[in-house]
Amino acid sequence: MRFRTESSPHIIPAHSVGGVMQQVLLALVPGTLAMTWFFGWGVLVNVLLGVLFAVAFEAAMVAARKRPVMATLADNSALVTGWLFALAIPPLAPFWVTLIGIAFAIIVAKHLYGGLGYNPFNPAMVGYVVVLVSFPREMALWPAPDTLPESPLTLLQTLQTVLTGSLPAAQEWDSVTRATPLDAMREGLVSGRTVDEITASPVFGSFTETGWEWIGNFFLLGGLYLLFRRVIHWHIPVAVILGVAIPAGFFWMLDPGSYASPAFHVFSGAVIIGAFFIATDPVSASTTPLGRILYGAGIGVLIFVIRTWGGYPDAVAFAVLLMNMVAPTLDHLTRPRIFGRTRGGPPPGDGHA
Repeated sequence: MRFRTESSPHIIPAHSVGGVMQQVLLALVPGTLAMTWFFGWGVLVNVLLGVLFAVAFEAAMVAARKRPVMATLADNSALVTGWLFALAIPPLAPFWVTLIGIAFAIIVAKHLYGGLGYNPFNPAMVGYVVVLVSFPREMALWPAPDTLPESPLTLLQTLQTVLTGSLPAAQEWDSVTRATPLDAMREGLVSGRTVDEITASPVFGSFTETGWEWIGNFFLLGGLYLLFRRVIHWHIPVAVILGVAIPAGFFWMLDPGSYASPAFHVFSGAVIIGAFFIATDPVSASTTPLGRILYGAGIGVLIFVIRTWGGYPDAVAFAVLLMNMVAPTLDHLTRPRIFGRTRGGPPPGDGHA
C-alpha cells in the first residue's frame, strides 16, 4: 500500500502569526472598553482611525515592494500596531496626529527595516514618540474621566473634535481636559507639595486617579488572558512591573512625602498595557528566558528613572525603545548552553577521537 507523503514541515506550529495577533486584539478589548467608558467615544474613534490608517499604509508598502498584499494583511500585525498606537494617544487628539504617527510606525519603523520580523524597534512606540515630541499640545488633550459623565461629548461632537481639532461651540478645552495623574503628581512635587497633599484630591482612588485604576485592571485581565493562552511568557510582564515597583518602593520608604508609592506608579499611565502588550512584542523584545527578565527589568527601571528625574511623566515608550536597542546584546549574552557541549569545550563531533 502506498501512502501519500506531504511536504515538510510535518509538525504544525502551535501558533500562527495571524492567530497570535488575533489573540492580542481580543485581549485588548476589555481595556479598550474601560477607556471608552471613562474617556468617551474618542477612544473608539481613534482605534478605528488607527486601524484604517495602519492597514492602508501596510497595503501601500507591501504593494510597493511587490509582495502579496492580502497574504501580508492576513497576519493582522498592522491591526495590532494601529490599535496600540490609538490607545496611547489622547482620545480627542486631531486625526492628523494619528495619521502621522501611524505613517512613521508602518513606513519607517516597520517596512524600511524589511517588514515584520526585521524591525528592531516596536513600531507603535516609534510612531507615538514621534508625535509626542512633535505635537506636545495635541498630546496633552486627555479628558477628565470623573467629569465626562456629567457633560459627555456625543459621538457626533467627538467626530467633529477629532476631524476639525476644535470643540463644539458650547465647550472649552479647560472644562473638558485635565492633567493625567502622572502630570498632576509631577507638577505638584515640583511646586513643593507633598504626595499626601497631591493625592488628597477626591479624584484620587486607592492607588491613583479612579478611572486610570480601572483601566489598568481591565488591561491586566487581558494580559492574564494572553498568559493563560500561552501567547506571551511571564518573564517580561513580571520583570517590567517589578522593575518599576521595586525602585519606587525603595524611594517611597526613604521619603514617602517626595516619592509616589509603587502602586501609584504601576497603575498610573501605561505600565500595565506596556508590560503585557508592548514590551512583549516578539520581534523587538529579547527571546531567551534570562534575556526576557533582564529586558523587562530594564524597561521597568527606566520607566521609574525617567518619570522621577526625566522630562516626561510617563516614560513607557522611551523605556521600551531604549531596551529594544539592548535586546540583541541580551540575547547574545544569555544564550542557553547547547545540549551536549561542555562549558568552554568544543562541540560534540568536532573531530576529536
